[in-house]
Amino acid sequence: MIQNQLDIDAIPGEKWFPKESRFEDDMPLYWGEWGVSSEVEKLKAVLMRRPGKEVENFDAAAVRFTDVPLDVELMRKQHDDVTEVYRHFGAKVYYVEDQREDRPNAVFCRDLMFMTPEGAIITRPGMATRRGEERYIAQALAKIGVPIVRTINGDGIFEGANAMWVDRHTCVLSTGIRCNQSGYDQVAEELRRQGVTQIIPMQLPYSNIHIDGLLNPASNDVVIGHVSQIPYDVLDALKRKGYKILEAPSQTEVRALACNFVALEPGHILMAEGTPRTQELLEKNGIRVTTINVSEILKGRGSLHCITAYLKRG
Repeated sequence: MIQNQLDIDAIPGEKWFPKESRFEDDMPLYWGEWGVSSEVEKLKAVLMRRPGKEVENFDAAAVRFTDVPLDVELMRKQHDDVTEVYRHFGAKVYYVEDQREDRPNAVFCRDLMFMTPEGAIITRPGMATRRGEERYIAQALAKIGVPIVRTINGDGIFEGANAMWVDRHTCVLSTGIRCNQSGYDQVAEELRRQGVTQIIPMQLPYSNIHIDGLLNPASNDVVIGHVSQIPYDVLDALKRKGYKILEAPSQTEVRALACNFVALEPGHILMAEGTPRTQELLEKNGIRVTTINVSEILKGRGSLHCITAYLKRG
């Protein structure tokens, strides 16, 4: 009888109770300083793919690059210049070190993941010529300790630039050529699980593939967009959140990816050279603009936002 009592006392049940905390709160303790719920808060860490062998020999038409010959070494230098700007402003730059040699679009890391407050969503690209790139994004994230909270699966299609953070509880999420309803639903489910209470749906026009070609915040209260191509409900929702909507002044510059910039911090953006009217409009509205030459990267029909996958902001 005494022995049985001792056995019971030796296993105090209260020590088996779980730690009641949110994964987001545990992140810095067990994983590292990761997490994003803003497009503009101070940029602290990014994941990028420096152009490798995959850009040395490929069929431009098959992968949707322009037909203008690519200067590979200049492309690499321009990519290095971008990363140096990020480092100068205090961001850590991590690299996708491995990649398939038949995937020149792999430089556009934004498409391959979407960062949330609790970790990364690994995407499933729409183009057959990009499928498989995401494997190496997942590999790179695992290597540096970024948790992967979901991988788009089943018949889902979703690319990272089909989502745009507004604030911790609000996200714009688009459907279109590069995100079908299954992909949308998978991302929406994950965001709601993490506490996002407002998902603003955005149907992209047939002529556009991603949000960041049409719409991008430059600060916590200024957003610029090609408004004739953006649904009223999206702009109205942003206005209700306190945003001033700047109408992109030139369709030609929008097509040159004028909206595809990266915020270094609220009110300060890094923007590709060559879109002076858009730059002037932003500056007149209190946005500090730093420009950089990415002419070779633009030949892949992507710009700064496309090549930059955020890992940590704020």
